[in-house]
Amino acid sequence: MRPLLYLDVDGPLNPYAAKPHRRPDGYTTHRMKPESWVARHRYTPAHRVKPLRVWLHPGHGPRLRELAERYELVWATTWGAEANTFIAPVLGLPDLPVVEWPSGTSRERTDGPFWKTGPLVEHARGRPFAWVDDELGPTDEDFVAAWHGGPALLLRIDARLGLREADFVALGAFAGG
Repeated sequence: MRPLLYLDVDGPLNPYAAKPHRRPDGYTTHRMKPESWVARHRYTPAHRVKPLRVWLHPGHGPRLRELAERYELVWATTWGAEANTFIAPVLGLPDLPVVEWPSGTSRERTDGPFWKTGPLVEHARGRPFAWVDDELGPTDEDFVAAWHGGPALLLRIDARLGLREADFVALGAFAGG
C-alpha cells in the first residue's frame, strides 16, 4: 500500500503570505469564489463578495502527478472538497480524496499541536504518510511520533514561497525509502 500524501492548499500550493503585490516567480494568479469564501462574508450579499486571489504554480501539477505514482494524494485543507472544484483543475489533478475535519474542531492556534494533526494521525491509522502544510512545528512532530504507528514526514512549507524543489526531492526520497 502506498503512503498517503496530505496536501494543504494555502501555504504549500498557494503562497498566500507573499507580498500582496508581488506574485512569486512561476506562479499564475487565479480569482476564485468558493462557497467557503463567500460564507466568511456572511453580511455581504454573495454577488458582492470579491473573489479570492490564489497563486498557483503550473509546474506543481506534473510534479504531484509524478508523486501520485508512489503516494495516494489526499486533500488536507480547509478548502475541503472545493479543492477538487477549484484547485485540482488548474493543476491538472484528478479529484482527490478529502480529509473530513471533525465538526466542532477548534481552529484556534494553541501552544500544542496544530488542530489538523490529531485528525490526520487518526485518518492515517498507522499508514505511512507525508504531510505538507505551513502550520507545522515541533509539537506536531512530537505528537505524530507519540501517536502514529508508522513512518511519517512532516514538511513545513514557507507560506511566502510555496512548495520548492527541495520539498519535492524530500517527498520523493520518503516514498522511496
